[in-house]
Amino acid sequence: MVLYAYHASHEQFPPSALVRYARLAEEAGFTAVSSSEHLQPWSARQGQSGFAWAWLGAAMQTTALPFSVVCAPGPRYHPVILAQAAATLAELFPGRFQVALGSGEALNERVTGEPWPPKPERHARLRECVDIVRALWAGETVTHEGRVRVEGGRLYTRPAVPPRLFGAAVTAETARWVGGWADGLLTVGGAPEGVRQRLDAFAEGGGAGKPVILQVALAYARDEAEARRGAYEQWRTNVFPSDVLAELWTPAQFEAVARYVRAEDLEASVRISADPQRHLAWLQQDAALGVSQINLHNVHRGQEAFIDVFGARVLPELRPA
Repeated sequence: MVLYAYHASHEQFPPSALVRYARLAEEAGFTAVSSSEHLQPWSARQGQSGFAWAWLGAAMQTTALPFSVVCAPGPRYHPVILAQAAATLAELFPGRFQVALGSGEALNERVTGEPWPPKPERHARLRECVDIVRALWAGETVTHEGRVRVEGGRLYTRPAVPPRLFGAAVTAETARWVGGWADGLLTVGGAPEGVRQRLDAFAEGGGAGKPVILQVALAYARDEAEARRGAYEQWRTNVFPSDVLAELWTPAQFEAVARYVRAEDLEASVRISADPQRHLAWLQQDAALGVSQINLHNVHRGQEAFIDVFGARVLPELRPA
């Protein structure tokens, strides 16, 4: 059965509001919650960036749903600290937490003042961090000299079963690489043929039979013009290729490169419609790809209307009879 997750966007909403939205999503029939993890938003209009790891404990305590978060190990999150945070949540909420790791974006990671390496180097660092995290979860004492350093790291509080470790990928090349080490794949939505290429590459790289989470960006409002206005207002800084998104440093830089983005340019990356049936058809197409979870990120600020309408008119049609 496919899980349909409400996506908690820390770039757009304060953590107190996101706790409430997660609770409303559970009541409406969403079957999971996914969380972003940002130090800065993509634009000043989004205007938030709460600490996701603190929020996860509060939100998971107030619901019974499974949760996931995506983040990047490295200078900002040393792998020992990340392993400790994830192990604590998995011990608190057995079977309800999983984490996806990616190579990161300069927007969040450059704050430490460390050089921002090219993608191949970030991948190599990520792979080292994955091995360190898994060794710590297994109860090992870890000393490591490489792109990251660990001196006698050990976790004394560990869950009975460690959380699943997904790999984040937005290209087929990265998805193939992730297939060799991850417990599952987190990727983004888009044209079905592009998603299928990533899923096939993941399977070819060693991910065959492993779970896949698909994150889809949508803009829903009760009025079509309002859905389009809200999508443009909130998400026009996010329509660029991943190699651009990973390299910009500040919200002001994202604003600058988005200066000439038109409203119609969002349609390639955001599903914009006021018709719940249109969104239902899109999600049915996603489910047919064979994914295990679909994260629904409504980039429009009207979260309560989205939760209410999708809970009443979309999610019931996606559940098996």
